[in-house]
Amino acid sequence: MSVEKVVICQMPAVKPEILVWARETAGLSLEDAVQRLGIKDARGRAAVDRLQAIETGEDAVSRPMLLKMAKNYRRPLLTFYMSAPPRRGDRGEDYRNLPEQHSDAEALVDALVRDIRARQAMVRAILEDEDEAEPLPFIGSASMEDGIAPVLQAIRRTLGLDLAEYRAQASPESAFALLRGKVEAAGIFVLLAGNLGSHHTALDVSVFRGFALSDDLAPFIVINDQDARSAWSFTLLHELVHLWLGATGVSGSYAEARIERFCNDVASAFLLPSNELALVGVDRHTDIATATRLINDFATARHLSRSMVAYRLRGANLITDASWGELRANFRRLWQESRAAQRQLARDREGGPNYYVVRRHRLGSALLKFVARSVSGGALTPTKAGKVLGVKPRSVEPLLSGAALAAGQAA
Repeated sequence: MSVEKVVICQMPAVKPEILVWARETAGLSLEDAVQRLGIKDARGRAAVDRLQAIETGEDAVSRPMLLKMAKNYRRPLLTFYMSAPPRRGDRGEDYRNLPEQHSDAEALVDALVRDIRARQAMVRAILEDEDEAEPLPFIGSASMEDGIAPVLQAIRRTLGLDLAEYRAQASPESAFALLRGKVEAAGIFVLLAGNLGSHHTALDVSVFRGFALSDDLAPFIVINDQDARSAWSFTLLHELVHLWLGATGVSGSYAEARIERFCNDVASAFLLPSNELALVGVDRHTDIATATRLINDFATARHLSRSMVAYRLRGANLITDASWGELRANFRRLWQESRAAQRQLARDREGGPNYYVVRRHRLGSALLKFVARSVSGGALTPTKAGKVLGVKPRSVEPLLSGAALAAGQAA
């Protein structure tokens, strides 16, 4: 009887620092991770202590636990066998000045940027293989030294958006849809994303409002859909200016960088020309209550962000810095109250919005059409298409077929 020699190949041991890095970059505290992983008390030791023991190397991590970590930390299993934690994900320039209490959310921002970058890389690789794909001439074509007016004019000329048509839309959502369509027609992918797939990972607008990933073939703009819908158009234009400057980075509510002010000035001038500011009816002598009401009425009639209107008034020296601060606080409070009321109304309704309708809205028609064309032409498998769209492979076909049907009905 012959004896065969069996060679067993073992994976290298998982280093404790990798476990800590994976948890922290997933935006989870020890307490959060214990809940997600289902770690229970044992041998008189608290659940958090058990996880700490694993992360310090005192206890070995089991294979089942590693699989749970891979799923809940949103990391491929092989990631846990790296020799050292990788460098922090490149989010480009960070134009924000965040309050200290938001430091825990930074891991979620990194994860979101990392995810969109990976999807962008796949899109670019396919476009590079297409003979007709040409670099977009406006990416990086401008400089802040050019001044606000020339950059504004260049963007208007490229988009071809009529401001009267924008304001004639029935709602802020439809006005944004019109603007988004113009931006996507120019060759830019516009996504709505305010979390990593669940409400547990929702990112407040004080953490980020949007970001731009500059690329001459596949530029991406991501807008935080947790924000007020009347603010989406302003954020889209703000990030569009970043692309004109060839700048990649994350923007937020707390930003005083020169480039952020420049992008704000161009975006706000696009939506609200200077010659209309007097129509608001607010000046330095208007009390805050009256100013709040007048700005609200003016902005609502034109599908504008109330804070953006106040920002323009401040820039024109029609209100003081102190009034600007009070008005911004008022508008944020009003928005929070409105959002709470809308959420309560949604909870009171039976059922909820269709998954595929919501997903298509967040992805945008440009990315959906690109993926549909790539799948049809054999450039993308359903699995890779799912990665580009951020869905499971089984969801690709109904997502794309529904998008085609909606496009046909619109036509």
